[in-house]
Amino acid sequence: MPKLHLVSHAICPYAQRAAITLLEKNVPFERTNIDFEDKPEWFDKISPLGKVPLLQVDDEVIFESAVICEYLDETIAPRLHPDDPLERAKHRAWIEFASSILVSLWDFNSAPNAAALEAKCKELQARFEMLEGALKVGPFFAGEKFSLVDAAFAPIFRYFDVYDGIADFGVFANTPKVRAWRQALAARPSVRNAVAADYPQRLVSFIKSRNSEMSRRITGK
Repeated sequence: MPKLHLVSHAICPYAQRAAITLLEKNVPFERTNIDFEDKPEWFDKISPLGKVPLLQVDDEVIFESAVICEYLDETIAPRLHPDDPLERAKHRAWIEFASSILVSLWDFNSAPNAAALEAKCKELQARFEMLEGALKVGPFFAGEKFSLVDAAFAPIFRYFDVYDGIADFGVFANTPKVRAWRQALAARPSVRNAVAADYPQRLVSFIKSRNSEMSRRITGK
């Protein structure tokens, strides 16, 4: 087994995907969280895009969360992707769908006013209603087996654990299967342990820094 070192950030959802996958594989790994306000010199030397996550595999470096998770799944049991090529392709497509939701969540956190925030709420609601139709019996995306799609969506639902303390945005009002999936993922040890206990406080601090409608709803200013 090579030495694995995950270079991460305390609230990065893409880094959480890699951490969840590593925890599902039950392999030892080191983790270093980077402060982007005070990046160490060694990070810039090994990160071609200046982003996290990175996975150091002995002396080699892999970047981009999807690539990292695919590498881990190809090299360490148990396999989280389906064996069937068509099903595997469909799972990869839904992981890309998850990435598109993360882009929308960035805009949600940064919405400059109430109208823009409401528009993002409606966009997110429509995305999850589309996802509702793709879900099977559960408890996870494809049924009983945890997959890389689950690892991709768990950090998204974690955002909403914090949002729920700010207001009821009604994003999951029409998606009972998504709500059940969210609960199942929240109870998964790999999901719980992918972030530190102070994650909610860190995310709230980040949102406050955005000078956005969400930050004003938190501070009341």
